[in-house]
Amino acid sequence: MTVKRMDNVGIVVEDLDAAVKFFTELGLTLEGRMPIEGEWAGRVTGVHGQRVEIAMMRTPDGHSRLELSRFDAPDIASDHRTAPVNSLGYLRVMFAVEDIDDTLARLRTLGAKVVDEVVNYKNIYRLCYIRGPEGILIGIAQQLGQQTSPENPMDEKR
Repeated sequence: MTVKRMDNVGIVVEDLDAAVKFFTELGLTLEGRMPIEGEWAGRVTGVHGQRVEIAMMRTPDGHSRLELSRFDAPDIASDHRTAPVNSLGYLRVMFAVEDIDDTLARLRTLGAKVVDEVVNYKNIYRLCYIRGPEGILIGIAQQLGQQTSPENPMDEKR
């Protein structure tokens, strides 16, 4: 096997402070913030001359991270934040939560909106998609019962 783990998912935002506040309210912990620039960074991303500030957020279990990035240079090339869920490319990040109603109540104070509705999936999960800061699409799910794979709510016993 060549993959050992998934280290992080990256999301580019305009307002890094608001994004950090939102994901902190969701339950992630800010590990640190730092600028990223220099010739080496452009060689990694293909965006030469970049000046970026990143904030690394850690999930409570310590196994996953979310890298929030704000580009100061160059100008943003395109904007996919409000694309519908059937768009090509990045779609969403899904988070498991203890109490979906409490989570939604807290995130709504920061502008989060449920995309359509909270759904009960076969009494296994209650889940929904929400739009967070800047229209970022995330999913949240509360486990209700046993299932075969905690990583995939659609992987049910057949």
